[in-house]
Amino acid sequence: MTTVRLPLFPLNSVLFPGLVLPLNIFEERYRAMMRELIKTPEDEPRRFAVVAIRDGHEVARSAPGLPDPTAVPERGPAAGFGTDPVKAFSAIGCVADAATIRERADGTFEVLATGTTRVRLVSVDASGPFLTAELEELPEDPGDEAGALAEGVLRAFRQYQKRLAGARERSLSTGADLPDDPSVVSYLVAAAMMLDTPTKQRLLQAPDTASRLRDELKLLRAETAIIRNLPSLPASELTRGPTSLN
Repeated sequence: MTTVRLPLFPLNSVLFPGLVLPLNIFEERYRAMMRELIKTPEDEPRRFAVVAIRDGHEVARSAPGLPDPTAVPERGPAAGFGTDPVKAFSAIGCVADAATIRERADGTFEVLATGTTRVRLVSVDASGPFLTAELEELPEDPGDEAGALAEGVLRAFRQYQKRLAGARERSLSTGADLPDDPSVVSYLVAAAMMLDTPTKQRLLQAPDTASRLRDELKLLRAETAIIRNLPSLPASELTRGPTSLN
């Protein structure tokens, strides 16, 4: 098993390969992470791993809270994640490559990163100023009939978009270009659908592309049927412009 050690960024959301992740960094542990990443030579990727939080909080308390106003807030790289942080995170995450890291005058950061490859969380180290993790990179196995499944998912996704647009009396953009690579389709649809974090996490950790597409096809049909029967269901920003990996 080949592993890699990278800074670890827990979020209350799921990052998929190929999708863009904008971040507003203001907490000290993550500022420290960005200060370290910007030391990376320009010709090398500035990589960190994103994992979805199962238990804990994305932002540690910075002031005494309720019900005990005298409580001392947790501090440090693992604040909010318990005594064994690895148990607070989903087992499968995604490596992010930070194309842009811009430090503001107040010391906070504006970051734009892109998901690249899935990883399995092996261990978490909280001994430094920010969390790091040992990670096993996961290959993307196409599985059986991925191409045909991708075509079916794209058809179902277009119907899903139309139903969402109709729920808000909007017109779906006609210039939307959707990909035809099965793995790209599977990740784009997973990111674009209005799903809760556990469901998105399930899609991320599917054993192969075909399995993910089969799951998405069931979800799309179910969600489209719900929207058809509940036309007042709120739509997302997804329907306001062309679908794009950016």
